[in-house]
Amino acid sequence: MAGAIPEAVLPQTGEGILPGHAIEALAGRGAIRTVRPFDADQVQPASLDLRLGAVAWRIRASFLPGPGVSVAQRLDQLALHQLDLSKGEVLETGCVYLVELQEALALTPDIAASANPKSSTGRLDIFTRVIADRTRAFDVIPAGYNGPLYLEISPRTFPILVREGSRLSQIRFRRGDARLDEAALGALNRRERLVDGASADVLGGGIAVSVDLSGDGFGGLLGFRAKRHTGLIDVDARAACDVEDYWEPLATRGRRELILDPDAFYILASKEAVHVPPDHAAEMVPFDPLVGEFRVHYAGFFDPGFGHEAAGGRGARAVLEVRSREVPFILEDGQIVGRLVYERMLERPRVLYGEGLGSNYQAQGLKLSKHFKAWR
Repeated sequence: MAGAIPEAVLPQTGEGILPGHAIEALAGRGAIRTVRPFDADQVQPASLDLRLGAVAWRIRASFLPGPGVSVAQRLDQLALHQLDLSKGEVLETGCVYLVELQEALALTPDIAASANPKSSTGRLDIFTRVIADRTRAFDVIPAGYNGPLYLEISPRTFPILVREGSRLSQIRFRRGDARLDEAALGALNRRERLVDGASADVLGGGIAVSVDLSGDGFGGLLGFRAKRHTGLIDVDARAACDVEDYWEPLATRGRRELILDPDAFYILASKEAVHVPPDHAAEMVPFDPLVGEFRVHYAGFFDPGFGHEAAGGRGARAVLEVRSREVPFILEDGQIVGRLVYERMLERPRVLYGEGLGSNYQAQGLKLSKHFKAWR
């Protein structure tokens, strides 16, 4: 039939990140088991959103189960009380919660996965990590894993309202080693121009990303600093919150630097416009943990087509979620704060980020999460 959507098929050979149609094929084979069918917009170009289940537990402390131990076994020892998410519950700052996700896995020996907070989750300073049974690392699901998935949730700045079906995290599936080495990354940059600067610095297998503290492109605005003791944020409500109730706008006042306050949370923007070609996916990773007293970018996944001109993304900046640590630290305009590492896609996605998906952050500049009304 003309115009019909091609059947979801999982390629049998090759290495790379699985595109959306291959994720659907995994589900069709039973490698992704769900409590209920996928939501219409749950499958992304190179990832799958993960949905909260009906029950959450407040726990004493974060943990990893370790070899031979299930999450449920550790939960019996650490749970303080149980919350019913079917009607919605408030998760308080400074507390740690665990929720079994609606998606479970039965992966084949050639397919592994990794998880990351969704962009909107990171921009609300919600610390999330996926935990699987018998694992020694967060957000890493080994090839051949068969079992449930759980999400650890710790709101750091704002109390949040969540419910069964809320989507705070996302998962990528990969076959083999898809990451580009420095030679391949340099060749891709020469061909596709991965950032818009005069030159791209390839550092540690990634493209260097620096912070924009000039204020030149944002009307003298450096970024936003989160306020303390704010109201509640419903994670499923778009454009429901006034910016000034939750954020303090930071003006340049002629300075091209920002002193990060200890334990404060900031939204800043990259100096470079970022481009992820359709046949690749990217992830923001730390530049070097020894260069400063801050953490950048909780939510690191960049889908194929982000910043791609043909998908309406020309000039898309990377929004930087910055949390300072124990001491004040001066962040300067142009300082390198992260690296974008690129991986090959197993196949090109049938739909790119921003291309008819209602993507929230295509062609973005200095942008808060979707929960806030437009800034003036």
